[in-house]
Amino acid sequence: MTESSVPRLLWEPDEQRIDSANIVAFARWAAREKDVDAFGGGDTTKARDFDYDALWRWSVTDVDGFWASIWDYYGVRADTPHETVLADRSMPGARWFPGSTLNYARHVFEGRRDDAVAIRHATELRVLGEWTWGELRERTAAIAAGLRELGVGEGDRVAAYLPNLPETAAAFYAVASLGAIWSSCSPDFGVRSVIDRFAQIEPKVLLAVDGYRYGGKDFDRRPVVEELRGALPTVEHTVLLDYLTPGAELEGVLSWTDLTASGSGAELTFAPVPFDHPLWVLYSSGTTGLPKAIVQGHGGILLEQLKNLNLHLDAQEHDRVFWFTTTGWMMWNFLVSVLLTKASIVLYDGSPAAPDLEALWDLAAEAGVTVFGTSAGYLSSCMKEGMSPREGRDLSALKAIGSTGSPLSPEAFSWVYEELGPDLWLFSTSGGTDICSCLVGGTPTLPVYEGEIQSRGLGMAVASWDPDGKELIGEVGELVVTEPAPSMPVFLWGDTDGERLHDSYFAVYPGIWRHGDWIEITERGTAIIYGRSDSTINRGGVRMGTSEIYRAVLALDDVLDALVVDVPQQDGSSRIELFVVLREGADLEGDVPKQIARRIRTDCSPRHVPDRVRAIAAVPRTLSGKVLEVPVKRILMGERPEKVASRDSLANPEALDHFSEIVDGDPSRR
Repeated sequence: MTESSVPRLLWEPDEQRIDSANIVAFARWAAREKDVDAFGGGDTTKARDFDYDALWRWSVTDVDGFWASIWDYYGVRADTPHETVLADRSMPGARWFPGSTLNYARHVFEGRRDDAVAIRHATELRVLGEWTWGELRERTAAIAAGLRELGVGEGDRVAAYLPNLPETAAAFYAVASLGAIWSSCSPDFGVRSVIDRFAQIEPKVLLAVDGYRYGGKDFDRRPVVEELRGALPTVEHTVLLDYLTPGAELEGVLSWTDLTASGSGAELTFAPVPFDHPLWVLYSSGTTGLPKAIVQGHGGILLEQLKNLNLHLDAQEHDRVFWFTTTGWMMWNFLVSVLLTKASIVLYDGSPAAPDLEALWDLAAEAGVTVFGTSAGYLSSCMKEGMSPREGRDLSALKAIGSTGSPLSPEAFSWVYEELGPDLWLFSTSGGTDICSCLVGGTPTLPVYEGEIQSRGLGMAVASWDPDGKELIGEVGELVVTEPAPSMPVFLWGDTDGERLHDSYFAVYPGIWRHGDWIEITERGTAIIYGRSDSTINRGGVRMGTSEIYRAVLALDDVLDALVVDVPQQDGSSRIELFVVLREGADLEGDVPKQIARRIRTDCSPRHVPDRVRAIAAVPRTLSGKVLEVPVKRILMGERPEKVASRDSLANPEALDHFSEIVDGDPSRR
């Protein structure tokens, strides 16, 4: 790589920050206890000698030794010890820490001071409040006792149709403490979408909310709860949380107060379960067919989050960690796992744009947030609106910003540093529901380069491969993981023969995890995600990830959002179709199409200039914010919308209708 091709350096940690980082303390311990050299053979007291790449290489070559070190360093408490670390390293089928029994929730609560704050929380209905560790323990114990009285025990599924509230977090910890299995959907999910998820796992208990407020509007969900009860025959008990309307009831449904009253004063206990005993079930986006029901285990999630949240997020005792999420996204599970560290968490339920985009920055100032997590889309929106988050509010506590959900553009990287100051650590991450963590992401001791993800995660043997399985450096290839990791799915629910698990991750490269993203690993060890590999646009052998095209197009002031697809034609050719959401007052009659073509030609390649550009009102997205590239492509190829995407899995299903109208109005597409 030439010097001119290295992107702009935006931030470097000073020596004090490196020296105080959790990852450096771990590396020093590993040098002393495990003879691991991550300081170039030098003095481990010199923070500047810390070599992250050396630590990463050890973590993915001595896989057993690394994960055993995480177990030892963080004092994982097992009721029965493990026989070995990795009894079978094959993928799929890896067997971790066989023989051990433990409980994820025990590690959340042990060693906590009752008077210390665990959770700060706010919603569109509630002003900022807090729960201490004593309150969280008491409420968790009461919920656990109530569930136990309802007959919930090890292996039973508890489905939660609840907002991002502290009560929801307590309910999850309670379910985990019992050895039962948690699964949640956000109340903004439609009925069909919820049924598609929960019906697969046959829950015994349904925890539901009476309603919620979003964007200043109230949504009564009691009719939905009634439909869910009728559609989930295995549910023996439904419990209603009266959040929107205090005192709200449903006939034949237990109130939250009644559930917890019987457990008042109960002691919180923890059922020891095998290492790979299911902790929770997460779901793929479900844009086509039934969502995959992804099962992850107590031990695997415990080890992964102890590693990721301590060593990569660098969560420390006085940190207040916020991430904007709903209970229907794996980032909620990620956020509530932060309580495995010494940090506290900040929860928010509501619209990130109500009354405007300032709302989350106001929360950050009021709650004293130190780590502000959000989506790339939110940061880009703030940039487009010309926002100055520090103007008129005190964000002096803020030390880091995290971004996920989609690739963060170089322009948004620059905006963060221009508007929030040069001393801020900005980290972009990518990984997802499949592992409930990051494959590539932030590392507090490394520099931040414009448009790049800092590193591959410890214990994640991430590589870029060509179609023949050759590793690529400085070139775009398939994102693969060549060694097992503990938080990979234990199984997919209902996949009795393992065929769906195999086909989802291991069919392309036998024995190797294929994630489904295009990635470049640079010579400096940084990473760039180029979008989903099944939506890549190939022109004359030049492959271009859709994120590269978005990066170019969204740099234009008049373009607020975009979707691009490559649509096969009957003659064997294909057409690149770009759909854009334009700023008010802008249109495609003037210079905008030429600007788009010029920008793509310059930033991407002349081959990838769109054959046609159309204006749309909104880009269709899943409830977790992902762009529906493949479903739109299939609609434009003639398939009906109901065949390619479940409307209940979409944040804005009406946005998909426009593409059917295009097909209906163009006889050549039928």
